[in-house]
Amino acid sequence: MTETNWAGNYTYRAARLHRPSTLEAVQEIVAAAPRVRVIGSRHSFNGIADSDELVSLDALPGDVVVDHDARTVSFGGWLKYGELVEVLNREGVALHNLASLPHISVAGAVATATHGSGDAIGNLATAVAGLEIVTSDGSLLTAKRGDPDFDGLVVGLGAVGAVTRMTLDVEPTYDVRQRVFEGLSWDAFLGNYDAVTSAGDSVSVFTRWGDATDQVWIKTRVGEGAEEIRPDLFGAPAATEHRHPILGIDPVNATPQLGEAGLWSDRLSHFRMGFTPSVGEEIQSEYLLARRHAVDAIEALRGLSSLLRPLIQVVEFRTMAEDALWMSAQYGHPTMGIHFTWVPDEAAVKEALVEVEATLAPFEARPHWGKVFLAEADAIAPLYPRAGDFFDLLGRVDPRGAFRNEWLERTLLGAT
Repeated sequence: MTETNWAGNYTYRAARLHRPSTLEAVQEIVAAAPRVRVIGSRHSFNGIADSDELVSLDALPGDVVVDHDARTVSFGGWLKYGELVEVLNREGVALHNLASLPHISVAGAVATATHGSGDAIGNLATAVAGLEIVTSDGSLLTAKRGDPDFDGLVVGLGAVGAVTRMTLDVEPTYDVRQRVFEGLSWDAFLGNYDAVTSAGDSVSVFTRWGDATDQVWIKTRVGEGAEEIRPDLFGAPAATEHRHPILGIDPVNATPQLGEAGLWSDRLSHFRMGFTPSVGEEIQSEYLLARRHAVDAIEALRGLSSLLRPLIQVVEFRTMAEDALWMSAQYGHPTMGIHFTWVPDEAAVKEALVEVEATLAPFEARPHWGKVFLAEADAIAPLYPRAGDFFDLLGRVDPRGAFRNEWLERTLLGAT
C-alpha cells in the first residue's frame, strides 16, 4: 500500500491495509499479525498510527445506540464526530465538548487526548464511560469507568489494542452562541489572562505573533451568560462579519460567530460539520503545559516571533480542565495548549521546533501525541507520573508487542 496522512506530510510504511467487516475478522487479523496498528481518519501528523500492517475499522457497523436512562451513547469507535453528531441530534442529546475539526474519528481523538477548549471542560477522552478493545491475542477486553486499568486504557496511544466500540457520556442538547473579538492587545490578553479564558465556556485566542493577537473566539452556552452582548473584550471590538481562524481566508466553512444562538454541534467546532477538507495544506504541532505557566510561556515564545512568523499560518491558545487519565496531557493540572498551524515545509518547521521546544522545556510542556514534535522518550516519559503504570499495562494487554511501533519506542518506551 501507498497511503499518506490527511496532511500529506507522512507516508505510511505498512505493507498491507486490512478492512474487516466483522468483529471476528478483526480478532483474526490482529491475532495473526506480528506488528499491527489501527488507522482512523489519518489526522495525525506523525507515525503514531503506522506499523507493518494496518487495520481500518470503517467497514464495521456503526451501531449507534443512545441509552437515555444511563445518559450514554455507544457506537463503533471508528465513527467520526460529524457522523456521531447526526444521530445525537436526532435523539436530542449532546456531548460536553467537540474538537475544532469534526472530521476526525472519535477513537483516534480519544487515544491521543485531543481536547477542544474550556477552563472547566475536560478533553474529549474524559467523556469515555466504556471501551471494547481487541487485544493482541485476538481476545475481547471490555472496560468501564471505575475499573482498575480504565484510566490507562482510555488514552491508549493506539498501543493497547484495536478499539472497536466506545461508550460516551451524553447530556440533554443545548444551544451555544459564538462571538469573535479582533485585535486584542498582548498587554490586555496577558494582563487579564484568566478573565479572557473564562469569558465563555470555550475560548480560543488566535495570533500570528504580530503586534497584537488576531482574534478571540468565545463560545458560550445559552442560559449561562450567553445573552450578555459585550461591545468589546478589554478594548478589542466585536467582529461585525464572520471570520476564519486564519485571517484573509473565506469564512464560508467556519461556524457562525455573530452571536446568534445555534445547536451545540454547529458552534463548538470551528468548522462546519458539512465541510470536509480533502487535504490539509499545513503541518501542526501543539504543546500543553500547566496553566500556572501560561503567561510566562507565551511571553517566552514571543521572543521567537521573528523566527516563527514566516512559518506560521496561525497559533491558537486554549485551556482545558485537569483530568486523571494516565497519558493525557491534561493529567494532574489545569492546562493551556499552544497550537501551531505551520506552512507545509517540514524541514523548516522542524528546525524552528528546536528553538520552540528549548523555550518551552522549563515549563515542562507535553507535546500533543498526534502532532509533529522532536522530543523523545527520555524527555517525554518523565512528564507523565503514571508512565510506569502505563508501561506495565502494555505488558499485560500486549505481551507480544504487536501494537508497538517505531513511534512508540521513540517517544515513550525508549525510557524503559
